[in-house]
Amino acid sequence: MSNEAKPTRRNTLLGLAAMPLMAPAVRGEAAPRPFRIAVPQRKIDRILARVREAQWPDRLDGSQWQYGVNWDYMKELAAFWTTRFDWRKAEAKLNSHPQFIASIDGLDIHYYHVRGKGPRPFPIVLTHGWPGSVVEFQDAIEQLTNPAAFGGSEDDAFDVVIPSLPGFGFSSKPPKPVGPPTIARLWHKLMKDVAGYPRFGAQGGDWGQAVTIQLAAQFPESLAGIHFSGTTARALPEAEQTEEEKAWVRLSNAYRQNELDYFGEQTHKPQTVSFALSDSPLAAAAWILEKFKSWSDSDAGIESAFTKDQLLTNIMWYLVTDTAGSGVWIYRGNADDPAAPRGRVSVPTGFAAFPKEMPIFLPPRRFLERDFNLIHYTQMPRGGHFACMEQPRLFSEDLRAFFRAVRS
Repeated sequence: MSNEAKPTRRNTLLGLAAMPLMAPAVRGEAAPRPFRIAVPQRKIDRILARVREAQWPDRLDGSQWQYGVNWDYMKELAAFWTTRFDWRKAEAKLNSHPQFIASIDGLDIHYYHVRGKGPRPFPIVLTHGWPGSVVEFQDAIEQLTNPAAFGGSEDDAFDVVIPSLPGFGFSSKPPKPVGPPTIARLWHKLMKDVAGYPRFGAQGGDWGQAVTIQLAAQFPESLAGIHFSGTTARALPEAEQTEEEKAWVRLSNAYRQNELDYFGEQTHKPQTVSFALSDSPLAAAAWILEKFKSWSDSDAGIESAFTKDQLLTNIMWYLVTDTAGSGVWIYRGNADDPAAPRGRVSVPTGFAAFPKEMPIFLPPRRFLERDFNLIHYTQMPRGGHFACMEQPRLFSEDLRAFFRAVRS
């Protein structure tokens, strides 16, 4: 049986949704196909039934998030999920902007493509990470494509492209894990060959920053600029470090030691953890939710950064597409599909330093200057790892400010 003829999760789901535009992909770059989300009701009902019938673990006594996800908050969220959360309302919001499926190198890539309102909208690709999704960018789309409606200038408008990583959402699951170098090549073809932009900008955090670095490293002639809401950078030699920089190195090393167990599991044993994530909606929600709490600017409580509807829309994005398991494959892909040795990126670079970002993604400015052609740096007043979702206005304003200098 050819790859084109094999039944896939995506084609099965879309067939159930009776969407005639969703024909199986063909190999090679083809014209993109319009797409709308239409999840079968029985899929939603099954997820909610599994949450209602879930076997709950015993509750450990301790501070609220000391042992991982907060047991009491999970109970609260599950009750809201099964009685008040409205997937159809979330689905309608997700469908409020144009979406497409493009076949690139044998993979179906789902993406948003929203045209800007202005004299010369500039194209930009925004890349999410794990456990986020394209859901993270929803509240910034209008601010980026129509800045005049938010007190900005129409001259700063973007054409926004937001793809789902392979193995995430409505994009295809790759036959084997792929990493940032391969994804960057897919994104380059998406932007240049499918969307028709010979020159564009790129933004990312989490895995999105790794993909963005690879875009700049592999295709510098196509990139007008790159922007990060968090990224990694090599440290200066210890003898050249200030005391503040040495303190960051110690903090970053401690963070790696204490907080990256999940990274090792998802890198080395992705198949094992994917069984729990794929089978149990409650397990997937807990695995995802704990990261949204610990990585965000949420000292006052998780709902000081996100609403329950935002959290559940992102969780459901994984569940309705059966990608809670395959979403972690990118960690193994990062090991099996390694990038070339890191050199200095010459493409003009902007960085927004959100104060509650993970330390490993918040290096000192001088370290960034060593690795990137840093021409724009903003110390943000608030926000964390999920920068666009937490602070869409600050995120959008900084993106406009940076690209104003490089878009011409």
